[in-house]
Amino acid sequence: MRKAAPFLTALAVVCLTTLPARAEDTPTAETVVATVNGTPITLGHMIVAYSTLPAQYQQIDPAILFPGILDQLIQQEALAQAHAGEPGRAVQLSLENERRSLVAAEEVERVMEGAATEDQIAAAYAARYADGTAGEEYNAAHILVETEAEAQAIVDELAAGADFAEMARTRSTGPSGPSGGELGWFGPGRMVPDFEAAVIALQVGEISKPVQTQFGWHVIRLNDARKAAAPTLDEVRDELAVEIQRDAVRAHIDALTEAAQVERTDLGDFDQSLIMNFDLLRD
Repeated sequence: MRKAAPFLTALAVVCLTTLPARAEDTPTAETVVATVNGTPITLGHMIVAYSTLPAQYQQIDPAILFPGILDQLIQQEALAQAHAGEPGRAVQLSLENERRSLVAAEEVERVMEGAATEDQIAAAYAARYADGTAGEEYNAAHILVETEAEAQAIVDELAAGADFAEMARTRSTGPSGPSGGELGWFGPGRMVPDFEAAVIALQVGEISKPVQTQFGWHVIRLNDARKAAAPTLDEVRDELAVEIQRDAVRAHIDALTEAAQVERTDLGDFDQSLIMNFDLLRD
């Protein structure tokens, strides 16, 4: 079911005479599209199978995919009926995990559906932009080098009167070097945390001490700062709705797990690499 290619093994259009439902009937998820030794395969089964296809296959005309998906489900049902005894341990555990995951996802969807009302979105907007702005924006430039010693040497040269833009063009290893290190305007969350913290701590026109991030060592100059204009409610409606839904789901999960009687086994020196041992699943 997780591989798309087998669905495409048969592309002939299914003959309408194989469909038990009459053509004039309104199809539902329970509409039977085939039976295998009396076991029905429904339109609902087809819809779920289609939904698991990779995105590129879902761009194909459904009329082309339909017969391949139906053939696949028929073949799977025939194979499943031929299987003697209970499914293997790995299959049973997979089914348990899959059921748990799918039911949990359905509960998440239920919580999300009623989470972001218009009143809640409006309240979130008012709280975030209470002063009519979107907070501070910063305009900065930087010089990026590989070592702290290089960065400190640049700080010293700048203090002695060297031109920042020229130093950036000749010494910076960052992509902004050719433009004099200029980064333009950016708001909170746009830069990595250590860089952002250093920018916020600067006064306009001030040059930082060497600042380390995962990209290397930076020498930063704060060119200017200003209050960013608040966006309209319509511009951020979707963003706020997603945040409200995410917070509602997180609160629901926290409340459920807090109320649940969860007992974790004391594993001591348990070998956690055993999660890679698929031999344990062999019957």
